[in-house]
Amino acid sequence: MKKDLTSPAAFPKAEIGPEMKGAECVVECLIREGVDVIFAYPGGASQELHQALARTDKIRTILPRHEQGGSFAAEGFARATGKVGVCMATSGPGATNLVSAIADAYMDSIPLVAITGQVYSKFIGKMAFQETDFYGMTLPIVKHSYLVMDAKDLPRIFKEAFFLARSGRPGPVVIDIPKDVQQARFQPVYPAAVEFRSSYATATQHASDEQLKQVLALIAEAKRPVLYAGGGIISAEAHHDLRAFAEKTNVPVATTLMGLGAFPESHPLSMQWFGMHGAAYGNWAVDQSDLLLCFGARFDDRITGDTTKFAPQAKIVHIDIDASEHNKNKRVQLAILSDIKPALVRLNELAATHKFTPPETTAWHAQIATWKREHPFRYETSKHIVPQEAVAVLYELTKGDAIITTGVGQHQMWAAQFYRFDEPRRYISSLGLGAMGFGYPAALGAKVAFPDKQVIDIAGDGSFVMNIQELATARIEKIAAKAMILNNQHLGMVVQWEDRFYGSVRGNTILGDESNVGSPDNPEALYPDFVKIAAGFGVKGRQVIKKSELRAAIQEMLDHDGPYVLDVVVPYTEHVLPMIPAGRSVKEMLLK
Repeated sequence: MKKDLTSPAAFPKAEIGPEMKGAECVVECLIREGVDVIFAYPGGASQELHQALARTDKIRTILPRHEQGGSFAAEGFARATGKVGVCMATSGPGATNLVSAIADAYMDSIPLVAITGQVYSKFIGKMAFQETDFYGMTLPIVKHSYLVMDAKDLPRIFKEAFFLARSGRPGPVVIDIPKDVQQARFQPVYPAAVEFRSSYATATQHASDEQLKQVLALIAEAKRPVLYAGGGIISAEAHHDLRAFAEKTNVPVATTLMGLGAFPESHPLSMQWFGMHGAAYGNWAVDQSDLLLCFGARFDDRITGDTTKFAPQAKIVHIDIDASEHNKNKRVQLAILSDIKPALVRLNELAATHKFTPPETTAWHAQIATWKREHPFRYETSKHIVPQEAVAVLYELTKGDAIITTGVGQHQMWAAQFYRFDEPRRYISSLGLGAMGFGYPAALGAKVAFPDKQVIDIAGDGSFVMNIQELATARIEKIAAKAMILNNQHLGMVVQWEDRFYGSVRGNTILGDESNVGSPDNPEALYPDFVKIAAGFGVKGRQVIKKSELRAAIQEMLDHDGPYVLDVVVPYTEHVLPMIPAGRSVKEMLLK
């Protein structure tokens, strides 16, 4: 007999609440999940939800100026805190404007709950005004989607949704709620815990001692070991365990961009990050390793390049919580299904209790030290401000103690290269999806989470324009997120590819007047005027062109107590180096 999941008898330890509307139940469910901020844009199909939010002082509702901005802000909040970010929109175009952030959260394994209003249930499937099949539309880019057809299901669904978003490999969950469900009155039953038909959904995967002893045995016999750490380390709050393990085994560490800060970059064992634009020494070390320990990462193409030539001499160990990632992109010798934190905790225990002796790797460490010394991240100075220099000065003035968000492009890579990250959740960027316009809304979300910490969006002029309207949110909501625009008047990363692979033919990559392009040498032609735009939103701004004024301008931005836009004018001719061309191998890395 099928269990009635709307009945109090279905959940013996459940709490029965007073009669209320569906929309009021949604708010109560959010409060019970510990939600204290939601980024939400109203509309006809979500108006009941906004009315219910207006009647509580336990949740701060932040009105973005575009649903995409609100959903990226929710992601920024989630990435900075590790908590579930929550965003909300109305049906139809409001819901579809959330798709980029949902896909972004899916690609980068970020816990997100996206709530959408839906047309009256009787109109579903009839092409009613502002109706879209958001449930079906988002199925490929979520951990789970819900279309709520009975108000009595709301407490269970919200309990499940938050559990799914934050557990295992985190990710986004969509809850689509028709307006009549929001309006329905009923007596809610709040389950004490989630319950799924399959125990797999709630099971925690743990590596066995036998598997972990194999890992230690492989390390003991290695001559050139490398630890490759990804965003899973950060999601699992396992960064302290990773550091302890690296120090016990004396294995050098290279992270992915998602893993920035999972291992302190100032540590002697750090090789910073590797991949397409990562450190040359990290890429060479992985290429020449005889043992590669991949912990909480997924062999993304921007890391591996040509997978047939990636770490060709290495035995590869892959510990990951998602079985679907094992042998998907790269065949490995030892695949272990496990939450990475308990695996690292137990590895450290086994290393201590079984008298583990680190391998003899003196020559290997000496080789890596030589590569680091001879091929650091570097740039050529110029009479003009170069973008790398602006990032380096920001790092110096903040002493590395800031949360950095980025858009997507060259500035994203320079931020990772020249701002050092010693702690997790300090580099917040759209990496799997690569969504331009992510940076400033994400900075708003991170600043809401950490109002006493400096939060700076290192932006490109192309990325910043995509969600520039969120300056209004910053001003009205008093969110003091800063933006430092590296303004080169071009879509810089695409221009770099044009220069390298397309004979410098410009295919719609100039953002100003093609006949009179703005530059540090032609400041009158700079377009648009970011300082005037910021002023129109009531946000303070400053443009800096002279190299002699850069340090003072950045300090002024940092000292300002509200949102701020610093427009740093830089030449468009700079390229992000090193660079491993797409689909190529480390042997074809470009250093100049």
